[in-house]
Amino acid sequence: MAVAHSIAARVNQLRADIEQHNYHYYVLDQPVIPDAEYDRLFQELQQLEQRYPQLVTPDSPTQRVGAAPLLEFAQVTHRTPMLSLNNAFEDAAVTAFDRRVREALGQALVEYAAEPKFDGLAVSLTYAKGLLATGATRGDGYTGEDVTANLRTIRAIPLKLRATHPPDLLEVRGEVLMLKADFEQLNRTQRGRGEREFANPRNAAAGSLRQLDPRITLTRRLTFYAYGTGAPIAGKLRRHSQVLDRLVELGFPVTAERQAVSGVAGLLDYYRALGARREQLPFEIDGVVYKVNDLAGQNALGFVSRAPRFAVAHKFPAAEATTVVEGIDVQVGRTGALTPVARLQPVFVGGVTVTNATLHNEDEVHRKDIRVGDTVVVRRAGDVIPEVVRTLEAKRPARTHRFVLPVRCPVCGSAVRRSEDEAVARCTAGLFCPAQRKQALLHFASRRALDIEGLGEKLVEQLVDNQVVRTPADLYKLGIAGLAGLERMAEKSAGNLVAAIERSKHTTLARFIYALGIRNVGESTARDLARRFGSIERIAAADAETLQQVPDVGPVVAHSIAGFFAEPHNRKVIGQLLAAGVSFAETAPRQLDPSSPVYGKTFVLTGALPHLTRDEAQQKIRDHGGKVSGSVSKQTDYVVAGADPGGKYAKALELGVTILDEAGLLKLLD
Repeated sequence: MAVAHSIAARVNQLRADIEQHNYHYYVLDQPVIPDAEYDRLFQELQQLEQRYPQLVTPDSPTQRVGAAPLLEFAQVTHRTPMLSLNNAFEDAAVTAFDRRVREALGQALVEYAAEPKFDGLAVSLTYAKGLLATGATRGDGYTGEDVTANLRTIRAIPLKLRATHPPDLLEVRGEVLMLKADFEQLNRTQRGRGEREFANPRNAAAGSLRQLDPRITLTRRLTFYAYGTGAPIAGKLRRHSQVLDRLVELGFPVTAERQAVSGVAGLLDYYRALGARREQLPFEIDGVVYKVNDLAGQNALGFVSRAPRFAVAHKFPAAEATTVVEGIDVQVGRTGALTPVARLQPVFVGGVTVTNATLHNEDEVHRKDIRVGDTVVVRRAGDVIPEVVRTLEAKRPARTHRFVLPVRCPVCGSAVRRSEDEAVARCTAGLFCPAQRKQALLHFASRRALDIEGLGEKLVEQLVDNQVVRTPADLYKLGIAGLAGLERMAEKSAGNLVAAIERSKHTTLARFIYALGIRNVGESTARDLARRFGSIERIAAADAETLQQVPDVGPVVAHSIAGFFAEPHNRKVIGQLLAAGVSFAETAPRQLDPSSPVYGKTFVLTGALPHLTRDEAQQKIRDHGGKVSGSVSKQTDYVVAGADPGGKYAKALELGVTILDEAGLLKLLD
């Protein structure tokens, strides 16, 4: 079947556009279109190629997955061996490396190319006449595994070189790795499926690249960075830095962290600067690599044994080490979350001595089966508390016991509960628990809660640390004299704060509910609770089943509310607040009509309505059981549009959402 010239031209244009967007995204790190637009172009190309299979070419972006699962990987002999680098662990070793290079080249000062040492999997890519022909792992340096089908699934690897006259043969070397964000997402998916998690991004990348079925590799979101070639690139390139620039022009991602430096001082400055930013990088690195930048100098220095003389890897201190768990403590965070923390025999890891490591939550402790007395692998990442990666069960002593999370808060003794949708358990005494005091007070005084102007974070810290305030009710006992003695608190500012606290006594039931800081209860839910029950006493007396009669209150939120009011400490603080004069109007309980056309529907308001303010319209919708959202989506039922509606109106038209004017809204509410 003949294909119209216009269709073939469109297919070629789509391929060019998609590869251009890949180049901007992976190489330049400057995407020019949103992901949804990229997906639309890709889908259009797929549809055209399905209708006209004669137009499919091996370098089409749609052909990244096409091979059937393998029984085993074939072996590939590298044209030029992929040799490893000698390591330097101390500054003195780097100084010695520089001295050997200077003496061998007869130069007083040598320029080096400095780059991150990726913690991934080294691979070699061979291009024949501009098309990706084979891809192989490093293996033993001389022979690797043919993983071409899997490498083709990585969008960062070009299937076709960006060159009008590509070389007949080009071998590019680089690292396959998994970005930190993609690694965390992969492990979340593994946990959700009840499957084994990966220990670190390197293991995840290696395991993903060595899948016999490339369709599995495709789901793992691997990436690639080039760092050199197997043989010199034709042309007048004299420096390694120029080679990397040329690889970028050909369509390969090359790290932006590369830098040309001079002498040993430049090397060490680069090492320390990159080490300081290590945790902010999107990928894992375990050191830096120094290479003589001059290619002629590299050739003159040559190789020794299995490593080049012109390069060295300067490693960071080990980020993992083994030690023994001496105990498991439970800490209570600012939001009431209980976190098990392992007390460890002191061990030097990641450049510091570590004595504690987070165990995250009870499920993680059980999944890794960490017990007191176990020998464990500890990892440290940056300045955050280290974590236990895994247990070495072969070294477990006899008569150990599985960890059990306490059912009472170790700080205040209140009940501990865990919601069905959360991995963490929490102390239920949010208004009373000392561990949660600062967070509870800041939330209570926030603008959308009791709105106590002047009660900021620094002042709250002083009030709690000096044991002046223990619960929100204590705020209403503060006087000017006591406040004026605090740091940066003069008599005038103390008077202003006392006045603000006094004003906060007159509030609304919705604000008061929100100010209590009940887990999963935001402003909207607080308003719905206030309208439905009319008083704090009725809310406190409601069971979970009754609470679920409120719009948007499901089982999880209902149990959070019921659990909060079931805690005696919380009820005591609420009583103290009311006794201190905090007041709000009470109303009769209000039943919503589920048969109302508004009940349970989602509305978005845009533009200026002729008679109703935005707040009035929202209130009317909520009074009838409707929900108000700030953005238009497929879940939106109605968009209420006034004058100058803007982008939300256009989005509603695009999605086919029903659009109402003010009259239409009032008719629906009638």
